[in-house]
Amino acid sequence: MAAGALLGWLIGPDARIGDFDPVRFFDFLGTLFINLLKMLIVPLIASSIVTSVAALGSGRDLGRLGAKTLSFYVVTTLIAVLIALAIVNAVQPGIVNGEPARHLLALEANAGEVTSAVKDRASGSIFDTLLNIVPPNIVEAAAGTKLLGIVFFSVLFGYFLARIESPFRETVMDFWQGIFRVMMRMTEFVMRLAPIGVFALTARVVAKAGVSAAGPILLFGACVVMGLIVYVVIALPALMHLVARVNPWRLFPAMTPALLTAFSTASSSATLPLSIECVEKRAKVSEKIAGFVMPLGASVNHAGSALYECAAAMFICQAYGLHLSFATQFTVVVLALITSMGIAGIPAASLVGIAVILAAVGLPAEAIGVLLVLDRLLDMARTAVNVFADAACAVIVARLEGEPQVLTADAAEPSASRV
Repeated sequence: MAAGALLGWLIGPDARIGDFDPVRFFDFLGTLFINLLKMLIVPLIASSIVTSVAALGSGRDLGRLGAKTLSFYVVTTLIAVLIALAIVNAVQPGIVNGEPARHLLALEANAGEVTSAVKDRASGSIFDTLLNIVPPNIVEAAAGTKLLGIVFFSVLFGYFLARIESPFRETVMDFWQGIFRVMMRMTEFVMRLAPIGVFALTARVVAKAGVSAAGPILLFGACVVMGLIVYVVIALPALMHLVARVNPWRLFPAMTPALLTAFSTASSSATLPLSIECVEKRAKVSEKIAGFVMPLGASVNHAGSALYECAAAMFICQAYGLHLSFATQFTVVVLALITSMGIAGIPAASLVGIAVILAAVGLPAEAIGVLLVLDRLLDMARTAVNVFADAACAVIVARLEGEPQVLTADAAEPSASRV
């Protein structure tokens, strides 16, 4: 980020080295990285959802315990998205001195074309949006990156996959597990290229717009951080107090090792072993519930990421000068909720979800380049929030299952464990 910003500031928008245009080269590198992200979307989300739903099984795991866990994930992620929507609509980081910030952010897509594309997507009612959840042709839905239809099909496929007889169940499950593992490796490979993409896109933005681009971007980052704080300090503790009847503030010291690891690695999957350890040994949740809730949460519960995705989509809309209808904002909320459940628990994977949301709303993918400038720092914060939300779910489910020892006075004290 710093190197790209410095180089972009030094060369300016009109730099030339003979016939070589460095700004155009940076644009090429950034676009190439964005295309790699978009390439991952359909197979990654489809395989993730199919394997997650099928892994729940058809027996008691999908019964009472599964229903409570999934209900918590959906409700809390929805709360996170609504918090983001409220803050970004109130602060309006994409508006500078009453004008859209598209020129400050070097967003070059034609404003009229962008507005027309968004209006086309928003022309339908909420009922049309809900109708699009059921695709008449799943191949067409995949080709057009119509995520609602892909998710609906994947959920149904995973649900009934768990209910067919052996050996067909194991064969098909192995196939989807293989696809998911391949897509995880591909995503990790693409994310290793993120420093190059961030460098190129930051250099391009600063070269074309100057340091004035920092203002809207930093304000957007502040909105995301504010939303994460509201969610983790107010919303989740309130739920734990009202539903689980525990002192929610004891969970913070109990989860400190896992939160620090999540913040430093920006990966909820890499933090999972330590997260389970903290929930079991320090928060006193039983092994049965911790072993079920935490891995499921690492796969599908990314409330912090959903908050970020919704805020990012609204920020870009404001930067282009768009006023979204209620139906379109509803679409953004639903997509942020769904894509957050389908993304991988690895660094920067939320960029895949943002690409889906921008495409669904009708916004050009060039806007992802603006978000990359601060993405790593915000990724660290939202990953820690994701892990804390998983722990809060484990506490609530454990209490609803009748475990009185959860978050007692000595819960945060480390015991003789790896922690």
